[in-house]
Amino acid sequence: MTPDTSFLLIGALATKANTTKDTVRHYDQLGLLKSRKRQAGSRLYTEFHPECVERIELIKSAQAIGFTLAEIRENLNDYYDGQLDIDLQLTIIQQKLTQVRKQQANISVIVALLTERIEVLEQMKKEHGSKLDIEICKKKYQPDAHNRSD
Repeated sequence: MTPDTSFLLIGALATKANTTKDTVRHYDQLGLLKSRKRQAGSRLYTEFHPECVERIELIKSAQAIGFTLAEIRENLNDYYDGQLDIDLQLTIIQQKLTQVRKQQANISVIVALLTERIEVLEQMKKEHGSKLDIEICKKKYQPDAHNRSD
């Protein structure tokens, strides 16, 4: 029986998928890729199904929109087996969108705080130069300790 030459060794798969062998190994360990072991003399080789090129591209595109490898693993085989539940996918993607919108709101707050901090520092630099004495800072930019009621 002749060996199936359509299967790819790790280097060939990594090259075709425009990724690294370490990435291929990691995805294989997580069960994201279809592979098989082949004995060749004293060595054991891992061979990958040709569809793994497409799988890696799909994994990378899902990661690019915010999905974790664990989240991808939950549905990847269903996709390839033709068992993908569209209603479940809609729910998952809607939840991801909600999560990303919350992250976006948090980032907007951080941008506003950093912008405010830059404005304060630029004003301080105008008034005092590049270095600011800690005593000036305490007097000007912190509430006066004598005016507080205990």
